[in-house]
Amino acid sequence: MVNIVTIPSLLDPYLLMPMDFDITRKKINVFKIGKRYCFKHYFTDKQVFTELMPYYNKEKYRFECGTAGERNKIIKYLWKVGYEVTLVEDLHEYIIKINRMKPYVSILKDSIEQAEIGKDRIFLMKDISSVEYAIEQGAEQYIDTNQALFR
Repeated sequence: MVNIVTIPSLLDPYLLMPMDFDITRKKINVFKIGKRYCFKHYFTDKQVFTELMPYYNKEKYRFECGTAGERNKIIKYLWKVGYEVTLVEDLHEYIIKINRMKPYVSILKDSIEQAEIGKDRIFLMKDISSVEYAIEQGAEQYIDTNQALFR
């Protein structure tokens, strides 16, 4: 006796439809911090870095601009060269804290901004995977009840 197994998902007509997103694009979050738009990314393509160099803040190791027009220009360029850009205005998911006495160098490299409050270092992380890594390193999610930090 032969058993015939059908897998309903293979018969699903929606699987034949083209996808509306490109999973090959690298993702970059652009954060609104005060009146500035900021992001951090290491570009392996020197041409991309050179094009964005006017927006690079060497002291904070991040890219930033001050107007929506500049932001839109950067986003359009990044899309053209293969990046998916997300504008993040609600920062709470990206903020972590770690005790000042704990090692934090591995967390610092993926942070956009930092502050110190009492015995804690507070970091705004560049993406959710950086938040998860920081938590693995001993950090905790930071709840900014006043939503005033990094605004």
